[in-house]
Amino acid sequence: MFKIEEIIFKTKNLVFNDSIHFPNINIPKNKVTFIVGKSGAGKTTLLKMFNGTLTQSNGDIFYNNTNILDIETIKLRKEVLLISQTVFLFDGTIRDNFKEFYSYRQEKALENSKIKLFLDICHLDFSLEKNCNEMSGGEKQRLYIAIYLSFKPKVIMLDEPTSALDEENSHEIIKNILSFSKENGITVIIVSHDKKLSEVFADNTVLIE
Repeated sequence: MFKIEEIIFKTKNLVFNDSIHFPNINIPKNKVTFIVGKSGAGKTTLLKMFNGTLTQSNGDIFYNNTNILDIETIKLRKEVLLISQTVFLFDGTIRDNFKEFYSYRQEKALENSKIKLFLDICHLDFSLEKNCNEMSGGEKQRLYIAIYLSFKPKVIMLDEPTSALDEENSHEIIKNILSFSKENGITVIIVSHDKKLSEVFADNTVLIE
């Protein structure tokens, strides 16, 4: 007997700013979906609509069969995290940054051993006292991913997550992120121009033209 695939995001007749028209999209639950297409096609815009950062001008987005316009925005953004290309970190150490992000969400800070676990997933072999201002762009990007991953959201969306990484590092880190996500029932949506990455890791591919 075939198991019916659960859909976590579904769009219908979706339009943004009366100019970008999207195909009807189904994002399967607990899978890895790559969103591909030319620059300017609206891939990043789609991710921002999925977590309520932007609002469509027409059409519908359903999250777990509920129209996202009927979901409280703060609740939606806690469950559906978007890791953008622009990295935002606080001044201070790695530990300081974990503490600040958790404080912002009014959650208890992680123990040092758990912080190290997420640093390891993202190949960051640093002391928790490492000052973030001394880190390279690629290291900051990996720290940013590690912090967001630690929240264990329902959905994690990554916009060009390997843009500051070399090929070898990018494949290893994505492999670790996806392994952790599958173990914890996290749906992953990735926007990437890296064809090799999608060929290796995608369970599902959505083309935006």
